[in-house]
Amino acid sequence: MKIARWYNNHDIRIEQVPRPVPGPGEILVKVQSCGICGSDVVEWYRLPRAPLVPGHEIGAVVAEVEASVADYRPGDRVFIAPKVPCGQCEYCQKGHFPVCSNVKERLPGGMAEYICVPQTLVEKGTYRLPDAISYDQSTFIEPLACVVRAQRLAEVGAGQTVLVMGCGMSGLLQIKLAAARGCRVIATDITAQRRAAAAAMGAQETIDAAEDVAGQLDGRADVVVLCTGAMTAVEQAWRCVDSGGAVVFFAVPGPDKSVTVPINAFWTREIRILTTYYCGPPDIDEAIRLLAAGTVSVDDMITHRLPLEDVAQGFELVLDGKESIKVIINPGK
Repeated sequence: MKIARWYNNHDIRIEQVPRPVPGPGEILVKVQSCGICGSDVVEWYRLPRAPLVPGHEIGAVVAEVEASVADYRPGDRVFIAPKVPCGQCEYCQKGHFPVCSNVKERLPGGMAEYICVPQTLVEKGTYRLPDAISYDQSTFIEPLACVVRAQRLAEVGAGQTVLVMGCGMSGLLQIKLAAARGCRVIATDITAQRRAAAAAMGAQETIDAAEDVAGQLDGRADVVVLCTGAMTAVEQAWRCVDSGGAVVFFAVPGPDKSVTVPINAFWTREIRILTTYYCGPPDIDEAIRLLAAGTVSVDDMITHRLPLEDVAQGFELVLDGKESIKVIINPGK
């Protein structure tokens, strides 16, 4: 079978490897759709584990099950979480599922024709896809679940003003969810194409991020969501958040950057600074519900569908960011 092996963003090779055979408690799935996540192209984050098979946003069909597996059958349409919390450690008990101290198994990279799903993920991280969710739409389940968690932690609610800084794929999902919740949504980006996409997808106002964002706001934002690691955006965020509000780091600057928090300015204003990057089982359940009900629509975000052989082109599209929003690889086609 074919896989895509990532060495760096500009060296991705299609290789032939043996098709895996499921062991005890495992299932073999044929990958139908796999999204390229913004984190997939962050080299400082990925290079320490290279070479690797990328891809963690997948929709698949069950191809084979090991004899002891009773819950799934060949032909079942499934989404599989990249990793699952144990549910028992002190962090899980407090609802901090993304920092579970007992995560051992991870989903093999989805840029492959087939992947073998580890037993733990079969038991705790495999979800049947509702008929209303296509394979391509299922690649949004995990990123939307991460957005669900971010907005829940920030206590986003109807009537609030939410400022989304950075209108890539994750920023647009933040816009769509906040708009669906009845928020006034303002979006910033340095590119006109992305600002236009933000306006089409629910932002009532857009601002060129190269300008004085705080100076153009009518008041301040209850919640500022950083979906870019640009240092200029961080500095703008401090000036845009209202008293009693929250700044959410959904994306962060590189590890070589230092962020200075204006703590004296925030001290008497009860400003919260939150970090969040992943999701938990309740967030995945909610994302599936939102997609199946059409509360959050995603078809308008898909700009490119490519076969596995063209995965390098897909990465270049995401890196460039001018013509793409969501790039999906279809190994099953």
